[in-house]
Amino acid sequence: MDFGNERNFVRKFLEQALSEDLGRGDLFALVSEDRQSCAHIVAKQGGVFSGECYVRELCALVGVDLEFYFTDSQNFEKGAILGNLHGSYLKILQIERVLLNILSHSSGIATKTQEFVRVLDSADSHLSITLLDTRKTRPLLRALEKYSVRNGGAQNHRFGLDSLLMLKDTHLAHIADLRAFVVQARKKLPWGSKIEIEVPNLQKAREAFEAGADIVMCDNMSAQAVREVADLRDSHFSHILLEASGKLTLQNLATYAKSGVNALSIGALIHQATWIDLSLQMQ
Repeated sequence: MDFGNERNFVRKFLEQALSEDLGRGDLFALVSEDRQSCAHIVAKQGGVFSGECYVRELCALVGVDLEFYFTDSQNFEKGAILGNLHGSYLKILQIERVLLNILSHSSGIATKTQEFVRVLDSADSHLSITLLDTRKTRPLLRALEKYSVRNGGAQNHRFGLDSLLMLKDTHLAHIADLRAFVVQARKKLPWGSKIEIEVPNLQKAREAFEAGADIVMCDNMSAQAVREVADLRDSHFSHILLEASGKLTLQNLATYAKSGVNALSIGALIHQATWIDLSLQMQ
């Protein structure tokens, strides 16, 4: 994340998150006096740290001092103190749940992503392949979740419908002449925009190659079928990038990685990630 450009977006997101939790006001603040205090962020299990820039902005928003002992993408062990908060006792309590939710969710995605990255790294030291996420994200959390994927060591696929033109099966159902459609699309799209076409088999892959796609995605195909598409691409359409998606797991990832594609996209990096258990301990 280019945090300088994203800061206003992140701050608005955090303001909404705090508003959701505070509601009409913190009832505890009505019955307790404030004081200066300190709290530790403690890991109750190990994982990959993620969410740093969000939490720094959250603390700045309410005037709480924050000292992190880990930075994004670093691994931590169970029992580690991830950081300290210093400041108003009431303010620390008011941001506690939002802070932990962000760190737990973001670190969970980064941790899940690293599992897949490690499989690719161990599959073949000379293998050059890109691991991607998808648009299967929770509504309004896409920026946070895709940022978390990057902290786990993978890269982002398109952020939204404006990133590139992807023709999936639902689009192709009403496109009678794919080649003609691509020609017309080139005339209307911004210069430099890419066109990606999803295909279910070798025949459709050939049609996508011949239609002039920049990227062809093999969707829910066996590793052997993907290899056949890659062989066709290498023989006659070597300028086209090839991606595989669907049915990709930790168990079969290495096999698909050796099928000849340039990238593997996996929705599970995000939607199958489990939150990392963290807690706030007041000192």
